[in-house]
Amino acid sequence: MKQTIEVKNLSTSYYGKEALHQISFSFDTGKLIGIIGPNGAGKSTLIKSMLGLIKKDAGEASFAGMSLKKVRKQIAYVPQRAAIDWDFPILVLDAVLLGTYPKLGIFRRPSKADREWAYECLEKVGMEAHSKKQIGELSGGQQQRVFLARALAQKADFFFLDEPLVGIDVTSEEVIMNILKDLRDEGKSIFVVHHDLTKVGEYFDDLILLNKKLIKSGPVKSVLQPELMREAYEAQFSLLDTMGVFS
Repeated sequence: MKQTIEVKNLSTSYYGKEALHQISFSFDTGKLIGIIGPNGAGKSTLIKSMLGLIKKDAGEASFAGMSLKKVRKQIAYVPQRAAIDWDFPILVLDAVLLGTYPKLGIFRRPSKADREWAYECLEKVGMEAHSKKQIGELSGGQQQRVFLARALAQKADFFFLDEPLVGIDVTSEEVIMNILKDLRDEGKSIFVVHHDLTKVGEYFDDLILLNKKLIKSGPVKSVLQPELMREAYEAQFSLLDTMGVFS
């Protein structure tokens, strides 16, 4: 029997204004899922609501049949780069080492094995040569790879990444997507807020199409339909057509 990740009737508001309205969907675990929609559609709000990072008005999320409380240590979250203080004085390796903390327990410090594992995660993202640099010295793509390494260090089963490919170099984008596909092939579940619609067919198994409400969820081809995209993107639809999104 396949396990699922399920969201039921999730609604969230900011300052009394509804940001998400009764979102429901279900996916098998072991999938790489893109979350798409226009600016202000609620994409980031969706994953933050699922993870309990912001308060929701109603609804619930379950992970392989378990509540968020039971699986919290199995969840890795990579926020938008704009939400991170890159001036904070921390070395690259130490930033990755933070990924081991959720499973250490109170008052335990990372061991030599934990540091070796953190370095191994840096190697996976091709950033081991930068281990002793301050994280603020890195380029945007390099920073994003370090934060993916931190997520890998958690040894999580569920990964949530908020626009990880925005403003990064081509090499970093390729490295990140190859790692996410490898995680998927290992049976991990990955949700990615994404903006470049020309690559969704190449990158994802399934999509969630939002505009404050759920327009459609499911396999890429079933979601990437002109009538559904027109409903979600409204005035921007003609631009998507000229970009070759539907070809």
